[in-house]
Amino acid sequence: MQRFIDAALELITTNGGKDFTVQEVVERSGQSLRSFYQHFDGKHELLLALFEESVLSTVQYLRERIRGESDPLERLHRFVVEYYLACNRPTGEGVMPRKGAPPVVTDFAQQLLTERPKEAARAFAPLVEMFRELLDDALATGVVRTGLGDRAAGMVLEAVMFNAFSSTIGGTSSRGDDNVAAEELWDLVAHGIVATAQP
Repeated sequence: MQRFIDAALELITTNGGKDFTVQEVVERSGQSLRSFYQHFDGKHELLLALFEESVLSTVQYLRERIRGESDPLERLHRFVVEYYLACNRPTGEGVMPRKGAPPVVTDFAQQLLTERPKEAARAFAPLVEMFRELLDDALATGVVRTGLGDRAAGMVLEAVMFNAFSSTIGGTSSRGDDNVAAEELWDLVAHGIVATAQP
């Protein structure tokens, strides 16, 4: 199974994110078509497995990036910024393990979110769980407000991911510094848009 996943990832990486066929994956893996269908029902299941592996790699990468931070609020800050940068990096920069999520996989993520939300929820679960842990730690020390429901983690992750994938709505698709954009997003997540507390 891992050989097929690795072959698909190699094809995505070497083809610059272009689509691939099951036959190409089979040939690249050195396995048989029969063996492929013993592990996967089709290309969708292969992409799902590849995406799940990408999510796990992202979680591992983020844990490494925030490991040195002891302050709960700063850990949340680093998570948001690093996740934004990870989502926004093009294939081939080699910043994350296995080079992060290639473009076709991120396209697949968006397709999952709209067409198969239950599969998407399962695939994203490790990332949501990690952010929820960080949020709970911050809540325990009183640096974030109480009353944040279980949906808060998902909403923040969606805001980070979709803002990193596309900034065309705000007309900032030609922005230069991704670090600045990541910090701006963190500022919005941390402080919202209301100037003062409302009654």
